[in-house]
Amino acid sequence: MEKQIRELMTITNGIPATDGDGVKMTRVIGSPELNMLDPFLLFDVFESDQAGDYIGGFPAHPHRGFETVTYLLAGKMRHKDSAGHEGVIEAGGVQWMTAGRGVIHSEMPEQEAGLLQGFQLWINLPAKDKLSPAAYQEYAANEIALEQHDNGTRINVVSGTTNKGTIGPVVNNITRPIYLDINLPQDQQFEQAVTMTSNSFVFVIEGELQVGTKKRALASRQLGILRDGDTVQFTAKHQSRLLLIAAEALNEPVARGGPFVMNTREEVMQAFEDYQNNQLIGV
Repeated sequence: MEKQIRELMTITNGIPATDGDGVKMTRVIGSPELNMLDPFLLFDVFESDQAGDYIGGFPAHPHRGFETVTYLLAGKMRHKDSAGHEGVIEAGGVQWMTAGRGVIHSEMPEQEAGLLQGFQLWINLPAKDKLSPAAYQEYAANEIALEQHDNGTRINVVSGTTNKGTIGPVVNNITRPIYLDINLPQDQQFEQAVTMTSNSFVFVIEGELQVGTKKRALASRQLGILRDGDTVQFTAKHQSRLLLIAAEALNEPVARGGPFVMNTREEVMQAFEDYQNNQLIGV
């Protein structure tokens, strides 16, 4: 069967934003420019070597109804929560948290100087899983699967399975996400199979890509939403690094209220009530 290559549909640069205790970032998904891409609710990019941009971190705050994925390229962040879980995410590491019915957590820089660079992604949960117990998957850089090609391509496989069969350590049978950090040499092409029922995007960390058979350009710091198809294909115009992320669309109603994402407004109000009554504990 002939491949159906996903073409580049929309390009967005995101908007400057602050969150937590004044942490500066670029909000690429979850902004007025791009509200969501089912099941992706939010995608933040943070990068600064100025401590004042990030030192306030993200003091204790609640979540319910979705997953948060924190992936660092540089620096350290300490995570601590109401379920008694604590750990440090370092460069190249990932924390994949399923908030489920609820958790209160903090994410604070474990450094007072230097570069802090990374991403936070929010992935929605279907109605049947929104009140599940909180869960965590944490992996250091040396636990992330690495795939290397003869042409110099290097892929850190956080989640999902590559075309060559490399499997990422994060297991998620809900939205079956693919999360790849790809280093692609100049003029080299990369392909990845995805399901027809998934949504996918590419974020260029550095370099420039030509996407799909139409070779549409996607530049550094841009996010490209891809059309339907079963194959993602792109070529590096220059030496490039990028994230390729895909997951199954849920096609369910979404009701958002700050840190809570449910299916109805009534469920969001219940989450606020549970939080106020100290019933949002993640167990």
